[in-house]
Amino acid sequence: MPYCSVTKASIYYEMIGDGIPIIMIHGFGVDHRLMKGCMEPIFLERSGFKRIYFDLPGMGKTKEYHQVENADDMLETVLDFIQKIIPNQPYLLMGESYGGYLARGIVDVQRELVDGLCLLCPVIIPEKGERTLPAHTILYEDDGLLSKLTPCEKEAFRSENVVLNKKNWVRYRDEVYAGIICADNDFLAKIEQHYGLSTKLNEDSFEKASTFILGKQDAVVGYKDAFQILDRYQKASYNVLEQAGHYVQIEQADLFQKLVNEWLNRAIME
Repeated sequence: MPYCSVTKASIYYEMIGDGIPIIMIHGFGVDHRLMKGCMEPIFLERSGFKRIYFDLPGMGKTKEYHQVENADDMLETVLDFIQKIIPNQPYLLMGESYGGYLARGIVDVQRELVDGLCLLCPVIIPEKGERTLPAHTILYEDDGLLSKLTPCEKEAFRSENVVLNKKNWVRYRDEVYAGIICADNDFLAKIEQHYGLSTKLNEDSFEKASTFILGKQDAVVGYKDAFQILDRYQKASYNVLEQAGHYVQIEQADLFQKLVNEWLNRAIME
């Protein structure tokens, strides 16, 4: 297995393809399979990109991470990993949920190296009680399917998704739930006590190709709070997709792929 040793962790990663590096950061409590599952189908149709997937500390196959105590350590560990795996190279950056929050921190530190940014259902406000959220609403559910799931599977599937059909379940099971059930929950509980960075993100104007992809029914991070930072991203598109919760890349897969392709096209033109 490929591992990259940095100061506070031994990071599991997978690197696929050649060309412009894209660093992919998954969210909290899942693993690299979330990003790999939604992004690799895009690269069946296009080349020229080196995709770098990895597991955050406490998640997936990453190990030796117990020196990581808080969000600052998490960000430092990701920055160390990037520097070691693609030292001083320009790259594209994509972050999902908590990975989106970390990605914004990376832009603050490495603005000159980040040539494009894609934020997928990103955490904007780390304090959960201060987020602007819609009520969790299930738009469709297949009762026959749900009856076949274990109580834990059913609860997880219903909690963050809004279109509960077989197609979405299979992807959620393989790309999201598979990571949830192997996470180090004691470690994550520790990090949740220090979930936000100790200093506020500067987020000075970022003038590279950017895109926000959000779910209209996302009751985890919402979509309205992203308006607060949108003006700081001078070349950003802002996309709020109907009939999609926190895993918009699964529930609106076709639109997601089109939007990512549009972002990649803009990024390579600059």
